Amino acid sequence: MLILTNGTLWNPGVLETRSLPKKFLGRVPVIPSGAGFRTWMRLLVEMQPLRFAVTLLPFVVSPILVRDLAVPVMQAPALMVILVVLVELKVLRLTAKGRAGQVGPDEAARRLDTLVFRGRNCLRRIAARHDLQEGTLRLVVEQSELARIAPLTLVSVQGDTPAPHVLALDREDRELLSGGLFDEAFSERDLLAVNHRDNRYVREISQEARAVSAHARLAALLDRGAPAR
Repeated sequence: MLILTNGTLWNPGVLETRSLPKKFLGRVPVIPSGAGFRTWMRLLVEMQPLRFAVTLLPFVVSPILVRDLAVPVMQAPALMVILVVLVELKVLRLTAKGRAGQVGPDEAARRLDTLVFRGRNCLRRIAARHDLQEGTLRLVVEQSELARIAPLTLVSVQGDTPAPHVLALDREDRELLSGGLFDEAFSERDLLAVNHRDNRYVREISQEARAVSAHARLAALLDRGAPAR
C-alpha cells in the first residue's frame, strides 16, 4: 500500500487537483520516496508501454539469435498485436466470468462494510488530530485492475475545504492508515477480489469533519501532549 501525500512522493506536484476524487493510476506518474525494490518493480509493471515492450521482446531477440527469422518476424505484425492482446486481456486481466467468481455477494458486502468502518475510523482520528472543523474528508482507495500479480493499492485523504486538495499527512497520520486499513483479517488482496467482482477499482469513503465527536478531539489533544481547554 502506498500512501500518497507530500512527504511520500518525489513528485508531489501530481497531488494538485481541481476536482474530487483525485485519481492517479493511468493518469499521472507516481514516484514514491523511500520505496523498496518490490514496490518499484510493481510500479514498473503498471507502465503499459513497458509491458508492451517486454511482451514483444521475443520478436526483437529471435532475429538476432537466428538470422533466418528476421524476415518472417518483420512480416508478422498481426501476430505481435495478437500476443499483446492475449497478455493484456487474458493473462493480466480477468474475464467477466473470472471476475464474478472472485468472491460471493455476501462476502463482498461484508468486506466493503469492513473497509468503510475502518476508513471512517481513520478519517475521524485524522480530522481530530488536525482539528478540522469544516468540510468533508474523503479516503480514496485506488487499486490496479491487473490480476495474477501482487496488488497495487494507492491511498490518499482528500478534502474539499477551502478548495479540493490532497491532505498533507504527517508520520502519525500515515501510521494510522497503514495500521488501520488492512491486516491479515482484511487484506489488500481481499479488497481487490471485490473490486474485480464489481469491476470498480476506486473506493471513496467520506466523513464530515463537523461530525467528529468532542471525545475524539480530546483524545487527539492528549495524544499530542497538548493541554485540553
